[in-house]
Amino acid sequence: MKRILVTGASGYIGGRLIPMLLERGYSVRCLARDPKKLEGRPWTHQVEIVAGDVLDPESLRRALEGCSVAYYLVHAMMAGERSFVDRDRTAASNFAEAAEQAGLERIIYLGGLGRRADHLSDHLASRQEVGDILRGGSVPVTELRAAMIIGSGSASFEMMRALVKRLPVMICPRWVRTRNQPIAVRDVLAYLVGCLEQPKTAYGIFDIGGPDVLTYKDMMIRYAAMQGLRRRIVVVPVLTPRLSAYWINLVTPIPAALAFPLVEGLRAEVICHNNRIRDLVPIPLTPFGEAVQRAMDKVHENNVSTRWANAALPSRAALLRRPQFDPERFPLRDVQRVEAEASSSVLFDRVQRIGGSTGYYYGNFLWWLRGAMDRIVGGVGLRRGRRDPVEIYIGDAIDFWRVEDFVPGHRLLLHAEMRVPGDAWLEFRVERLEAQRSSLIQTAYFKPSGILGKLYWYACLPAHLFIFSGMAQSIVRSAEASADRQESDQAQHQADAPLATSGVPMVMEQSVDG
Repeated sequence: MKRILVTGASGYIGGRLIPMLLERGYSVRCLARDPKKLEGRPWTHQVEIVAGDVLDPESLRRALEGCSVAYYLVHAMMAGERSFVDRDRTAASNFAEAAEQAGLERIIYLGGLGRRADHLSDHLASRQEVGDILRGGSVPVTELRAAMIIGSGSASFEMMRALVKRLPVMICPRWVRTRNQPIAVRDVLAYLVGCLEQPKTAYGIFDIGGPDVLTYKDMMIRYAAMQGLRRRIVVVPVLTPRLSAYWINLVTPIPAALAFPLVEGLRAEVICHNNRIRDLVPIPLTPFGEAVQRAMDKVHENNVSTRWANAALPSRAALLRRPQFDPERFPLRDVQRVEAEASSSVLFDRVQRIGGSTGYYYGNFLWWLRGAMDRIVGGVGLRRGRRDPVEIYIGDAIDFWRVEDFVPGHRLLLHAEMRVPGDAWLEFRVERLEAQRSSLIQTAYFKPSGILGKLYWYACLPAHLFIFSGMAQSIVRSAEASADRQESDQAQHQADAPLATSGVPMVMEQSVDG
């Protein structure tokens, strides 16, 4: 089978596309700036992972060597920065040139829906410009243009879900009356795979959408009805996209940096103006209500395989490659070492559940307050939560942290993405002492940025001592309670076993006598 290169493998769409390609027998190669971020996925051992960056032409040439088709699933979406357009432009130019040199048979690109005559947002206009640049090379390009994607973990869906859940009365701008043609994520993936297997889609630009054309207001009302909620929406003409983004930042998990381009994109009508793809790749389209129900089922089952927060970066600084974590670079730190009367596996199970709905085991109100303060100044806050309450991948977002390293049973390393005058990390290590005894070493690292950073650390020092000490001890207590429950369950099971065993001959004797 053909070897397929997937860019954006750690992103929302790429992480779901790869298993589908593998199921169909394709050989898959993944391009990743940091290959560690693909560790631990169920499919990692089935793919080839190549380190590279679309902004590095030499790495692209290595990645494309021997490939027949490439999926281009990379784009930047940063508010307040015109530079994201330049990055997208440079990346697309690099990719088109490298693909031509590698003799690639085709590029399949997922872009954004909308007509340029409708004054598209910078983000949507950039998505379409990327398609133009890719087509500027000699390699055939298939471009799919999608509007709002409905699926568990998608940014647009989580924004709508949070608005409806938290606000009985919503004051909304005029853009909620703009028509949209949402599409289920499963249909987007089916089109991406279908185009690979249909040669007639080469050189084509195709609009893809679901069967329903709805306004954003319609979608919110329908979602509320499905959840048994009554919501009132008041439309006003005075909310600008920027004000709307800040409001979304305060109410939903979506940070302002991501909310702004999403809101700007909703101002223009995004509906399909050609349906040629339906003849070339005939798939049963998922209605809006069914797409929402499928997404909610995944959320309730804790079965969200990819999420917008895995790839969405909140600031320009987050786009830069950070140096390798080195404890010696951090002059300020808080170290907590607590021994537990529990096995290392039980203790680490408590550690890896931190954040999200579990919270931080101690001083949760203070953590909530810190998250609220971060939200007010435009940070990501705590509302991002977790993709899964237990499972962790490197690169996952956990509230306002990012998982930078994860060694099951031993180490969890988190990097802070909240607004802070410095560089902050939080590390958990678990060491085995005996069969039922272990040790937790919890270390908070901080590298201040100038005088302000030092003032911040020392001003927060009393609270840090209180919170970090309490958190480490509470994690250990939770592990010990879990170990006690396991011992109790095992003892009960052993006590019940003889009764069940002795009951068998009694029944047999009665049967024989009878």
